[in-house]
Amino acid sequence: MTDKQLTLDKLYAFRKKDKFSNSAWEERGLNPSDSEICNKLQNLFNDCTDNLIDGINSDFNRRQLKSILKNSLNNVNSWDYDTEEREFICAYYYQLSQIISVDFKDNLNNWLYGKLLNTLFKITSFFKGKEKIVETLSQECDQCGSKLETFIIKKEEGIPDYSWKIIQCNNCDEYNLLSTVPNIKECRFGNYKLTEQLPKTKYTEEQAYIRLKQIKFFRKK
Repeated sequence: MTDKQLTLDKLYAFRKKDKFSNSAWEERGLNPSDSEICNKLQNLFNDCTDNLIDGINSDFNRRQLKSILKNSLNNVNSWDYDTEEREFICAYYYQLSQIISVDFKDNLNNWLYGKLLNTLFKITSFFKGKEKIVETLSQECDQCGSKLETFIIKKEEGIPDYSWKIIQCNNCDEYNLLSTVPNIKECRFGNYKLTEQLPKTKYTEEQAYIRLKQIKFFRKK
């Protein structure tokens, strides 16, 4: 499969997703917003995704694709939404930016916090220093092929890899089985969320896959 087709498949999966369903809000620990707002946002992101699909099919470069995101975001008045809604909006724009491989973080921070506050955050971050990633683990999502990355911040000898992890891809919501490595003291998740941990003292790899199949069946019905 070509990179172009993989990107298109990810965009089609994103468009198909019911992005502001009750369950989508609940996964973020939030009460659903009014249905009118949800429908408005669903249409907003579907339109943006359609434009990106057209751009990919027309062989737009990354700068042109980023302009599509910028134009879409510029049409969203942040004052029309509360904090939780704005953060949810940014999360989906960030997903789209990852799919098309463009850096959109500054645009989102400016929209979310305002340019002045975003600049202050950058200065604070500069003086505090960024977390250093000592190792990155990566595997592909079984469904959409997105990179599911685990960023290791700290390692320490003697810490076992004690569990199988069932994770959910942020791009297509597919459940995957993850096994990391020993000696991880601190890590961050990239493009996935942790759903369940299965102790390796109780679950073999085969049993972990059986549990994965159960979750796929019951939680996607």
